Amino acid sequence: MINNKLIENLFNKDRRSIARVISIIESDNQHTSEYLKEIYSKTGNAYRIGITGPPGAGKSTITNQLTKYFLSDNKKIGIIAVDPTSPFTGGALLGDRIRMTDIGMNDNVFIRSMATRGSLGGLSKKAVDAADVLDAAGFDIIILETVGVGQSELDIASAADTTIVVLVPESGDSVQAMKAGLMEIADFFVLNKSERPGAHQAYTALQTILLIKDRDENSWKPDIIKTVASENKGIDEIVKEIERHKLFMKDKNLFFTKRENQARVRIKEIVEHKLKDELWSKSGEKSLNDSLQKVILGNCHRII
Repeated sequence: MINNKLIENLFNKDRRSIARVISIIESDNQHTSEYLKEIYSKTGNAYRIGITGPPGAGKSTITNQLTKYFLSDNKKIGIIAVDPTSPFTGGALLGDRIRMTDIGMNDNVFIRSMATRGSLGGLSKKAVDAADVLDAAGFDIIILETVGVGQSELDIASAADTTIVVLVPESGDSVQAMKAGLMEIADFFVLNKSERPGAHQAYTALQTILLIKDRDENSWKPDIIKTVASENKGIDEIVKEIERHKLFMKDKNLFFTKRENQARVRIKEIVEHKLKDELWSKSGEKSLNDSLQKVILGNCHRII
């Protein structure tokens, strides 16, 4: 049974209630779906920005600087920062939270660090649900920052309205990287640490690849923004590009379509998750273990 007072306080932007509801949802207990149903009618108002890219590209610094920019525009910002989970302890350092201490105390900012918990797509399985909680609590902008594991971080495309891929001059062979899924999901690119040697060559290589890619004349054309996030250079250009992409989607009636596709992917994931839980119940595990003995014995007798 859900705590109605907790939900009421959530809608009134009470920070402790927000944190508590996210924890309930993250625990994935029997009440999780009830809380999600209760808040769902209040979601859909926040604009969701995804920030992904390889480790060390400066994703957290860009998130930090963007948050400061949006705060100056009287926006309320929710941040879901995903950190890698230890395969041995299941814990996470939650370093993104540590790096954002200067904005974390602001009343108009709520930061939630989440561990990947085995997810290979760069986001925690519960990150989108947590974003819904922040949406229902009245935050204007939600930034989802992925774990930074490399080219497999594709979950962000089905969670964000605008996806930013952050690269640095040392990111590697741009041509090879462009073939990977991580590069295909970008609504635009940020070449961070652009004061470093090799930045011009990296920019030119990316620009060339974007020009030769087949795109319809009415389709969105990703741009490349140069930044030095640690010095707050180029952050205003990122904001302008986010707005340009947002307006493009609305003008072309793509915004609703994108949200519809995201909902479809999410529903499929929920169904798959429920089927998996049912399949690997105690009886399912017992059946597997019984069958494994026969399989292994049958396979090993040729060697023994």
